[in-house]
Amino acid sequence: MSSDVSQLSVNTIRTLSIDAVQAANSGHPGAPLGAAPMAYVLWQDFLRFNPQHPEWAGRDRFVLSAGHASMLIYSLLHLTGYDMPLEDLKNFRQWGSKTPGHPEFFHTPGLDATTGPLGQGAAMTVGMAMAEAHLAARYNRGGFPIFNNHTYAVLGDGDLQEGVNHEAAALAGHLRLNKLIWLHDDNQIQLDTPTSKAESDDVAARYVSYGWNVLKVADGNDLDQIRAAIREAQTSDRPTLIQVRTVIGFGSPRAGTSKAHGEPLGAEGVATTKQALGWDYPAFTVPGEVAAHMNARECGAALEAEWNALMDGYRAAHPELGAEVDALLARDLPATLADALPSYEVGGKAVATRNASGEVINALAKVVPGLMGGSADLSGSTKTTIKDGGEMQADAMGGRNVLFGVREFGMAAAANGLSLYGGLRPMVGTFLVFADYLKPAFRLSAIQMQPVTYVLTHDSIGLGEDGPTHQPIDQIAMLRAVPGAHVIRPADANETAAAWQMALEYDKGPTAIALSRQDLPILPRNHAGVKKGAYVVRDAEGAAQVILIASGSEVSLALDAAEALSGEGIAARVVSMPCMEVFRAQERSYRDSVLTPGVKRVALEAASKAPWYEWVGLEGAVIGMDTFGASAPASVLFEKFGFSVQNVVKVVRGVL
Repeated sequence: MSSDVSQLSVNTIRTLSIDAVQAANSGHPGAPLGAAPMAYVLWQDFLRFNPQHPEWAGRDRFVLSAGHASMLIYSLLHLTGYDMPLEDLKNFRQWGSKTPGHPEFFHTPGLDATTGPLGQGAAMTVGMAMAEAHLAARYNRGGFPIFNNHTYAVLGDGDLQEGVNHEAAALAGHLRLNKLIWLHDDNQIQLDTPTSKAESDDVAARYVSYGWNVLKVADGNDLDQIRAAIREAQTSDRPTLIQVRTVIGFGSPRAGTSKAHGEPLGAEGVATTKQALGWDYPAFTVPGEVAAHMNARECGAALEAEWNALMDGYRAAHPELGAEVDALLARDLPATLADALPSYEVGGKAVATRNASGEVINALAKVVPGLMGGSADLSGSTKTTIKDGGEMQADAMGGRNVLFGVREFGMAAAANGLSLYGGLRPMVGTFLVFADYLKPAFRLSAIQMQPVTYVLTHDSIGLGEDGPTHQPIDQIAMLRAVPGAHVIRPADANETAAAWQMALEYDKGPTAIALSRQDLPILPRNHAGVKKGAYVVRDAEGAAQVILIASGSEVSLALDAAEALSGEGIAARVVSMPCMEVFRAQERSYRDSVLTPGVKRVALEAASKAPWYEWVGLEGAVIGMDTFGASAPASVLFEKFGFSVQNVVKVVRGVL
């Protein structure tokens, strides 16, 4: 390969990036100028991909965790032959273009993840590398390494400083994910300051302590040094961090300063930079030799054809496994999914919904091979263990139970990576109150439309004596506020089974299932009603004077209150509303059939009142929590905070 065309290619990446930032008068020119050489080497010499089929399952994964440097990857997508016309580069950060300010999965072809909040992109690559190792352990057979790819990320200093990075990196080191390679854009400059004013830890030593291999490239412009480091990383038995010493804003008047980070260079600055690079072309120019050199369509098609032939041979040699892999990658669910769900008899033994969820998980695991995951050191409490599924460990990556440790944020970010890789249906478990720790990853599950299932137990003051620090009050309202997410709080074991079916069938975002610690009575089964988000669980005799709406453990309270109201001559309908988001999406006629217009309404939920005013209106009432909880037995807490038949009757009288 000619060193001239290589350097010209690097400078093409640089100039396309700064031209786009300048045209938008918005963006981050510094990182693309400094990191272009490492990105070029990785994409040109190592990354396996097919621009004409971005979703090819056998490809390597690449995540630009330093998402502010988005023009770096957009330039690469254009040059290598993806559906990224030059016009989209010229419309960087503009309405309708494929080039938003930060990379967005589903929006731009060729991206493997949505990045932006620092740290999460890298953490998701840990999940991607886990997925590759897990699927390889379960499905690869002699002569057929169908799952055999590397996962790469480019990170900035901010990525390495965020707490989620520490959580995810420690997990990756423990699992010895040797096909995970991170390239650190080590320019030692942050938005506000040189890194020396914000940190003094030894980054390399930290990663060595996590169980990583750490390599250093002294000159980030030396393509041969970068190539040698990546080659060495590919032979490691551990994940690898390559620290590439770069200069932020290389070639620009702001080189080596924080000013190069997040501001356009200005027309004069762009001209000066191009002069320093020896670039004598108009804006947005791709020299012909660069276009020919970097276009990867022919090579990518050949790589995919080779993998397809491998898959054909695998299907012939292992037909049952081949069919299972095909179904996994297509995310097909069995037609008999509903038949696999356990059923609970009305009047039978009361069951905590967390326990019912554990039973459902194990029933589903037998028919949904992609179902796997774990908890943040709480599997005994969240009931997320797949029996006989094995534990995922460095020497047993095929295990379906992941021991994430007390790393809620890292766990959820890794679950996004597991899902993004394809084929798997990850679940993660913790207490609902600890949703605070994983919320940023839950939000990215929704933005990326990833069907991750969040099993969130101990869902109310019903957990009792652990007290207000562990009793979720505001968390369920927080999760319900996330666009595209489904939050389901089932009222009993049968609703829990339906909730799991809904979670697996919903492929446009995450599902959070909020589950009780305490036992709940079994209600009349209404699978179809649950799947519509809300349904009438007990109707009034004659015209209803009031509608009691509840979720979770408060549905049985609403039923008891309706009986008491009936004794006083007040006709009450009881509605179970396990999922507001699904109910909101139903046709108006169905919603009106459940919540009859003009009838007064009272909602009950042992959590924040805020979301319920949408359903009760200004003339209704909400029995909920305006304060934090307390430490006492659950029965005492429910009584003290107004979750009693007596108080419900009192509130209904006031509303009427």
